[in-house]
Amino acid sequence: MPAPDSNSCPTLSIIIITLNEAERIANLLNDLAEQTYRDFKVIVVDSNSDDDTVQIVNRFADALPNLAVHVMQKRGVCLGRNTGADLATGERLLFLDADVRLHADFLANGMRLLDSKRLDVAGVYMNAKALPKHFKLGYHLFNIGIFATQFTFPTAVGACLFSSKIVHERIGGFDDSVTLCEDCDYVNRASRVARFRMLPLTFNFDPRRLRQDGYLTTGRKYLHANLYRLFVGEIREHKIRYEFGHYRSDS
Repeated sequence: MPAPDSNSCPTLSIIIITLNEAERIANLLNDLAEQTYRDFKVIVVDSNSDDDTVQIVNRFADALPNLAVHVMQKRGVCLGRNTGADLATGERLLFLDADVRLHADFLANGMRLLDSKRLDVAGVYMNAKALPKHFKLGYHLFNIGIFATQFTFPTAVGACLFSSKIVHERIGGFDDSVTLCEDCDYVNRASRVARFRMLPLTFNFDPRRLRQDGYLTTGRKYLHANLYRLFVGEIREHKIRYEFGHYRSDS
């Protein structure tokens, strides 16, 4: 695919939120630099990291010419994603977490499927092929759940989520009063005003949350969270606790 015209705005804006991701962010940026689809801009929104995250990101200025870094003084998942969307110029948005890994044809396939299926917002499944068996089971069950609910009560993984500038603005972005499953709330609201479906694509996702919080504990937490969302409403005021960026280094 030829490189886009340098004088035009890229079609896709990729928003990556970071908080102390010095060990992982280079892997994702390398993946983006190797994408076959090139019509994109990368916006890294950092929540005032204490490590070398921002310095590492800045080293990719040559590999990713359309790269911008914005450092926030406040921290927050919703705040970071909304800030990135405000800075975005592309009509398509892709929200990523820093510990995501993507195959070289991921963006090309994603953009093709969004157009062919006429989707405004779309989720992506988690790939567990390289993980231990018990992690594979957990990921597989989660993927079944997000596939089944996409038609009635949509859920998705905010670590890899396609959207559009128009829909994002129409629904008011991510709701920062939602303290857990803000990504599920986002696609649920988006599905009421636009077309949402899961794409037949996968991304790799660091299982550090399962390792550090515990496989069963994490499963129970998210089952509890989604049952709460279904029967009570969105999770606000930390009714179920989750702290952004609390995962320690594996080194």
